[in-house]
Amino acid sequence: MAAVLPLAVSIPRRRVMAVACTAHALHDGYTDLIYVLLPVWQHEFGLSFAALGVLRALYTGAMASLQIPAAAAARRYGAVFILASGTLLAAGAYVVIGVTGAGFAVLAAALLCGGAGSATQHPLASALISRAYDDKGSTRAALGTYNFAGDLGKMAIPATLAWLVTILSWRHGLGLIGLAGIILAASIALLLPARLGSAAQVTAQVRSTGNKPVTGAPRSLGFRLLLLIGVIDSGTRMGFLAFLPFVLKLQGAGFETVGLALSLVFAGGAAGKFVCGILSARIGVLATVLLTEGGTAAGILALPFLPLTASLALLPLLGLALNGTSSALYGSVPELVPTAQQERAFGIFYTGTIGSGALAPIIYGAVGDAVGPMHAITIVALVCLSTIPLAMVLNPFLPGRR
Repeated sequence: MAAVLPLAVSIPRRRVMAVACTAHALHDGYTDLIYVLLPVWQHEFGLSFAALGVLRALYTGAMASLQIPAAAAARRYGAVFILASGTLLAAGAYVVIGVTGAGFAVLAAALLCGGAGSATQHPLASALISRAYDDKGSTRAALGTYNFAGDLGKMAIPATLAWLVTILSWRHGLGLIGLAGIILAASIALLLPARLGSAAQVTAQVRSTGNKPVTGAPRSLGFRLLLLIGVIDSGTRMGFLAFLPFVLKLQGAGFETVGLALSLVFAGGAAGKFVCGILSARIGVLATVLLTEGGTAAGILALPFLPLTASLALLPLLGLALNGTSSALYGSVPELVPTAQQERAFGIFYTGTIGSGALAPIIYGAVGDAVGPMHAITIVALVCLSTIPLAMVLNPFLPGRR
């Protein structure tokens, strides 16, 4: 297990948690803000759906591909410095879009820069929290809270922009949201030491505990198993969400009902990230995965056979199971890699899960074209069940396993 570090003594760990959770909420909110803006940009610039897809891909593609380089930069310059710089870059991108009257080319470039800035958040904030709470088994619960904060941002920031455009232009509203990110970037730099998380700082902390520093890429079989489970879990989530509206429509749901259904899933998912982080700390990763992935598969398999009302009642519980696994998995990363490798390990883990989430709708979409949405969603559930034997193989690698 990663060494216990003196971070909580020199820096209040609640401050680390507050900074990391706020950063997660902001960056996840920035990522989902694009969904609100796509119809606006289509009207403003006369864009096709393909062009809108490119804009979305520019942000998410940069964010997914640059997480490992962000971890490498953190080892040299410090996680806090890179996190603050990335937050400033992401916020500045939205300010540029909002206040400059940007055309399509500038919009595309700004989104690419914004995604690059958001690439810093997941691996670096996760590593900071795992070091701050690496005692008495509190890491998983802490990372579960951090994971939950991202969902709050996904709900709050797009909703804030939707409210702002009722009293301001979309550009001015977006500029204000970007300004909030600039303030957060300054707060990150002021509240935490700039070199925190650098190679020199981490090495000194590890040596203070009598351990040998380990660098480079994580090579343990346990971490690879964890990553594979995360990839399947993320693919299950996105595959299910891709087919859910079509299944509900076959059950007689209208547009408003589909919107309500998605809200129920997301609300349950946000609760699941918080609850399962705590649950995995108490009953272990294996038991948590058995409950969440087993519950996810059972719920997905039952959904096509239920009437619409029963489906809507099931969706919050299904959302809880669907998203809850991620907190148990993220919380296990620090237990499977040495302290000096944590930024890189989180970078690899998030790259894998985000990449899986991007590819899953394409792969499952082809399956859906071949067999129809009802059969395709059943296949999603069966693939989800493959995580259970993988979790059983992973369990011996986890310290304090149950």
